Amino acid sequence: MFQNEVYTSVLNVINDGLYFIDNQGTTLWLNDASEKILDMPRGEMIGKNVVDLERQGIMQPSVTRMVLEKRNTISTIQSSSKERKYMVTGHLITISGEELIMAHSRDITQAVETSNQLEETENLLKLYSQQIRHIQSQKHSQINEQFLGAGKSFTVLMDLIQKAAGVNTTVILTGETGVGKNTVAEQIHELSDRCKHPLVHINCGSIPETLIESELFGYKKGSFTGAHAGGKTGLVTMADKGTLFLDEISELPLHLQPKLLQLLQNKTFLPVGATSVQSADIRIIAATHSDLFEMVQKGTFREDLYYRLNILPIRIPPLREREEDIVSFLHMNLTHFNKKHSQNKSFAPGLIDKLQNYSWPGNIRELENLVERLVITSKFEEITEEDLPEKMRESYAGGAHKYMQEKETLPEAVERMEREIVYQALEKHQTTRRAAEALGITQSAIMRRIKKYDLTY
Repeated sequence: MFQNEVYTSVLNVINDGLYFIDNQGTTLWLNDASEKILDMPRGEMIGKNVVDLERQGIMQPSVTRMVLEKRNTISTIQSSSKERKYMVTGHLITISGEELIMAHSRDITQAVETSNQLEETENLLKLYSQQIRHIQSQKHSQINEQFLGAGKSFTVLMDLIQKAAGVNTTVILTGETGVGKNTVAEQIHELSDRCKHPLVHINCGSIPETLIESELFGYKKGSFTGAHAGGKTGLVTMADKGTLFLDEISELPLHLQPKLLQLLQNKTFLPVGATSVQSADIRIIAATHSDLFEMVQKGTFREDLYYRLNILPIRIPPLREREEDIVSFLHMNLTHFNKKHSQNKSFAPGLIDKLQNYSWPGNIRELENLVERLVITSKFEEITEEDLPEKMRESYAGGAHKYMQEKETLPEAVERMEREIVYQALEKHQTTRRAAEALGITQSAIMRRIKKYDLTY
């Protein structure tokens, strides 16, 4: 065949490279285009084995050698010495009863460059879109105290939020009660390319254990007694193409955790009473103030789910670690609540310093509630230390407590400290059951102290 001038003339007209070997790997012939690609005269190639040519670096890798070994059609990308890219496909063929292997090479340099340029352009567009959404978010959330700040911890947090918004990876938000986990989840969603679709929020600790599965995944009609006749769409389906925010993920019942793991891994789920799985294009953000790793050690949280959630953890710092931002929070909230309640209150000189040194166990939520209370209850336009709640007057200067106050008996000091400890536990854990567990007492014992000290939280 390769002695026939008609055949070889036709093959040499083709712009793509053509390279032929026999079933032993010996080079039989190559056309002009292949000669240019390999940058070696045809005469020096014919008769050489492709294994030897590959060792010399003439072709990396040799697709003909790969076809010879695998006995299948194989495609690969090769780079030439002139920094050009080629798509090379090897075929097993038979001509006149003789088994041959042919490699077909096509120059894809321009296509690769165009593809890379498109990818870079898409990445730039995503970055610009995110920055525009960030600017819009700032304009529309001027009273959002969680996103005021200039300190290092705030800067680090905002950098993580923007990085998380640029990907679809699962995020786990951790931090004490009141630090603003809900707001961080909202910010990630608003800055993401899912912002035009729903952000669906569910608090796993606020729904009865018997109902949370049907709330999350929905149910088919007739699934159980009392079910809606037409069935129910779950929150997972409602969040399709958007974000599902699972707050207090530590409260998710153990028997439901495998279903959440399936949703995270495959984006599929099975509604209650259904026989076929459904899919949902969702991004999941979870949040907790509990130590999930400790729960894994105790066997109350699945280890595989923990690691699946912990891909991109974001710790939201407590307010006491953002001391440089406290003054801004105080003035912003004062302005906000003065306007809301038609007041013109101001802070007395020196009060700001005391509030800045307070430990803020309830974090931003406590600060916001305090300022609103002061605006409403203070007797004069100037808010003084006397207007502060008793527990705050007793505990400032970095959160240090005076064990005994002037003219205070030991029983009075013990009661005062007990009241403060119980109050802070309730502020942090939000439920009497969790607060009692944290303090190592029974729920009935903490209820008695709430009544004794007339506590509200």
